[in-house]
Amino acid sequence: MAGVSFNIPGPITASSVGFTGSLEWKPEFPSACGQRFSKAQKFVDSEVLRYGDPLAPKVTGFLIVTGKLGTVLGSGVVSYTAIYAATQYYKTAQTRPYDANRGGRWFERMKVRHKQDILEGAKRIAGGG
Repeated sequence: MAGVSFNIPGPITASSVGFTGSLEWKPEFPSACGQRFSKAQKFVDSEVLRYGDPLAPKVTGFLIVTGKLGTVLGSGVVSYTAIYAATQYYKTAQTRPYDANRGGRWFERMKVRHKQDILEGAKRIAGGG
């Protein structure tokens, strides 16, 4: 989502019997909306990492660190770059003997618990409520 851009249409004029009206975009609209949407995306990315961290497998903590290092906040892509990240995510149990909260498919499990919180926060930031 880095670099949101909007194409502003020219003025629109509509008329009917006894009515004529026009619609014109404010020049600051693209900049203001783009900034809000970018902030909202950064929020979503950071919340996915924050809520996902306690659910991801952790022995040394390196997997979690690679999520923070491999993610560009605002890009819309959260990336765990450890060479074993995909194996830990897709091919391991969803709980671990050392911590029942940690295990595979942590993003899916995080969404079940926190999706609504993330959506509401993003909506507030983007100006939708």
